[in-house]
Amino acid sequence: MVRVKANELRSKTSKELLKELDEQKAELATLRVAKVSGGAASKLAKIKVVRKSIARILTVYNQKQKAEARKACKGKKYVPLDLRPKRTRAIRRALKVEQKFMKTPRQKTKASNFPMRRFAVTM
Repeated sequence: MVRVKANELRSKTSKELLKELDEQKAELATLRVAKVSGGAASKLAKIKVVRKSIARILTVYNQKQKAEARKACKGKKYVPLDLRPKRTRAIRRALKVEQKFMKTPRQKTKASNFPMRRFAVTM
């Protein structure tokens, strides 16, 4: 089989992808048998191509699954952990911007009772 292109795989449905994955895995199994039994050099070189094709199919399949999951969770209050943005652990635990700039009731009253002074003379 020739090299599969990810672009072509994206147009296929999930069932077609799984069917193609089974075909590729079967072909890989036959190539490995040929390798053990001392097959031709062309078959040995083909193993790498088939392995990469399997990886491409799995990648596209997983991308489709994740996109469907994102679509299903859109607009909901809670999003599954694997669909949330990764960032770093410190950033995930940091306060949100609105939380960071919140003021206590005491700070609010002090700010309203003693506003910043305005001076007529400027430098």
